[in-house]
Amino acid sequence: MTSFVPIMLGAYWNDGAQSSVTTFRLGLANGGASLLVALLAPVIGAIGDRAGRRKRGLLTFAAVGVVMTGALYFVEQGQWPVAVACYVFATIGFAVSNTLYDSLLVDIVSPRFYDRVSAYGFALGYLGGALLFAVNVWMVAAPQSFGLDSPTVAIRVAFLMVAVWWAVFSLPLLLWVPEHRAADAVTRGAITAGLRELLATLHAVRRHRSLWIFLLAYWLYIDGVYTIIKMAVDFGMSQGLDMQDLISAILLTNFIGFPAAMLFGYIGDWFGTRRGIYLALVVYIAVTVSAVFVTTEAQFYALAAAIGLVQGGVQSLSRSLYARLIPAGRTGEYFGFYNMLGKFAAVLGPVLTGSVALITGSQRAGILSILLLFMIGLWLLSRVHLAATGEAGTGAPYG
Repeated sequence: MTSFVPIMLGAYWNDGAQSSVTTFRLGLANGGASLLVALLAPVIGAIGDRAGRRKRGLLTFAAVGVVMTGALYFVEQGQWPVAVACYVFATIGFAVSNTLYDSLLVDIVSPRFYDRVSAYGFALGYLGGALLFAVNVWMVAAPQSFGLDSPTVAIRVAFLMVAVWWAVFSLPLLLWVPEHRAADAVTRGAITAGLRELLATLHAVRRHRSLWIFLLAYWLYIDGVYTIIKMAVDFGMSQGLDMQDLISAILLTNFIGFPAAMLFGYIGDWFGTRRGIYLALVVYIAVTVSAVFVTTEAQFYALAAAIGLVQGGVQSLSRSLYARLIPAGRTGEYFGFYNMLGKFAAVLGPVLTGSVALITGSQRAGILSILLLFMIGLWLLSRVHLAATGEAGTGAPYG
């Protein structure tokens, strides 16, 4: 969806606005969705822990995302406000359900396997997404082969296919993945209790210096990661690159991301989780600087390949490192807090990129603004004393 929505927003759903304006709209949409997720995720996570119903919450928000994604098929030409609204609610559905999904990691595997299992999860996600995306790209490239009138119609049909795919592949998790329920889990008063526990989480985080330094580092560097994910296609379009090449480059990212994410699971085991994150961030810094000089499709492909090598790795290793820092039995609220920071970061990045592009009239300047986030995030990560948080309860973190 992050590949096709910018294309449709800049063309089919556009009302004649210039590319810098559509970039600004996309940035506001991503920022607004991320802000709402940031407010919802920790509360929903805390309530899920208290009520012992994380999977039920996952199903609810996944259903919202499925319906809103499918609804994009019905948005008519020029109706960019309707498209943005559907996109925002679909993003909220995905992000909140993903918060609850992340929190299930500690229920299904012991701490020494966090890196590997977390990496496998991201790797399979990339593989599944790449397979569906490959079919969608084929549809867009040759719509007549599928009985469709144009590439635009093919993209609209792709939204329906994504919705169905999402719904179908949510079923195995909902049916067969176990969920630990605390002995004192209750549903009555869960909202009040959940909010109370969320406040307690905030105080607990403040008492653990290494934990809040890690969260601040994560907040900054994941901002850059999410911004690149959400704004890459829009940036390529603004540089006059061919739509088909842009879509193919994103497909390349997903296919490379499958084996690369699995490899990062082993990198975390062999060299340390934090060192694996360092490696990914150095690559992102190089990609951000290089993006300023992109003028051809071949260069865009090269950057897409580089991102594919580290995109899943930085996310999976960050998740597994955080899982080691938090206390057992409160994973939903802690992962809600973790995802809240990620989404607050995604509020800043797209809005910053879009605003800089609008003010300067240059998307290159907007992309370059991401560089500072990676560099400060990397420095803060180096300040985390992992051994100091070993008492957190889920296992000793690796450096």
